[in-house]
This record gives sequence, C-alpha cells and structure tokens, in this order.
Amino acid sequence: MERGSATVRDNALSLSLIPDSIQGHTAEVLSLCFNTLGNQLVTGSFDHTVAIWDVSSGRRIHTLIGHMGEISNVQFNWDCSLVVTGSMDKACKLWESVSGKCVATLVGHKEEVLDVCFDLSGQLIATASADGTARVFSATTHQRLVTLQGHAGEISKICFSPQGSRVLTASSDKTARLWDAQSGVCLQVLEGHTDEIFSCVFNYEGDAIITGSKDNTCRIWH
Repeated sequence: MERGSATVRDNALSLSLIPDSIQGHTAEVLSLCFNTLGNQLVTGSFDHTVAIWDVSSGRRIHTLIGHMGEISNVQFNWDCSLVVTGSMDKACKLWESVSGKCVATLVGHKEEVLDVCFDLSGQLIATASADGTARVFSATTHQRLVTLQGHAGEISKICFSPQGSRVLTASSDKTARLWDAQSGVCLQVLEGHTDEIFSCVFNYEGDAIITGSKDNTCRIWH
C-alpha cells in the first residue's frame, strides 16, 4: 500500500472491493472510520487534513482543513451527521459530514489530543490528551461539561460505555480509570498492568472492560 493511501477490503469474502485503494493524502493515514451505513469513510492524516470518501467509488467528497497539526483520531457520530477529529495541535474539531463545514473547535487541552470519541447517542464527545486529562463536551452546545483529572501520565485512549453513563480512559501511568460521565468523578482505578496501557474498551453490554498494555498482556475487568 502506498504512503498516504487507505485500502478497503471485504475480509469475509477475501476479495478486494472496488476501489481497492483510496488515495489523496500526502502523508501517513493514522486513523479511519466507517459511518454506520457503511457508505462513507473518514480518514485522518499526518498531512493535517481529514477526508470523507464515498466507499463505492473511492471519490473524495470533502477535505476538512483547519487543524494545524497531525490528526490523531476521527469518528462519525451514530446518525452520520457529524465527524469529530482530534489533533496534535491540542484541539478537537466538529464537522458537518454533508457540507464539510467546521461547526466547532473544542479547546482547553495543554498538550496534544490523542483520542476522541462520541457516545452512542451522539450527544457527548470525549477527548483524551497528552496533558494527562480527559474532557467531556456537549456535541450540541459545544461546551465543556466536565474535566477528568487523576491520571499521572498521558491518556492514549478514551471511550464511553454503551449506555453513555461511564467514560473509560487508558494511560501511560499503567492504569485505566472509570469515570462518571456527568459528574467527572473517578469511580474506579484499574491497576495491575506493569507498563503503559494503549487500549481499552467496554463489551456490548457495558458490564466488562478489556485493556491492552505495553506489558504484552490484556486484562479483563468485571
């Protein structure tokens, strides 16, 4: 695969889809996400841009320009109307997927934004930063609702529980933390890994958590 391109494949059939390569970025593609309909793809690149693509044709629908640093993560909301992007420029941006217009810039972090996500309702946005904090914003008012403070290192991953009431963060301080999404209170510190935690996720029911670490292990928490 060429630098600055993304490849789309159907793994179930072991066949390449047409087109088998989507090209247009001028640097590494670090993050990508399908919308829930599966007909559009959003990509984030080290070239400081985000692109929305038509999957069937490979045509670039929009180029989202505005970030001043590499793009760390991108995500559609559930109804496919919005795209959220995080960047090494310390900001998070919210875009209309139909028009490609930037509707909000969410600021406040002192270091790079390493991860961003919507809750399943699309009403909340969470950001994780190298400054060791996470933030929850309203996707409608664009106001910061809570700041999640407690980690002693950068936060590399963040996600909402399926119900949207909890936020999970993973950090270089070797811990993951579970937070109340409304109050910002830390409900539990998940300790046991012996090195940085790079990944964390809830199961579908929201009653189990799995974390992945640089210590070469994954841990399941109930």
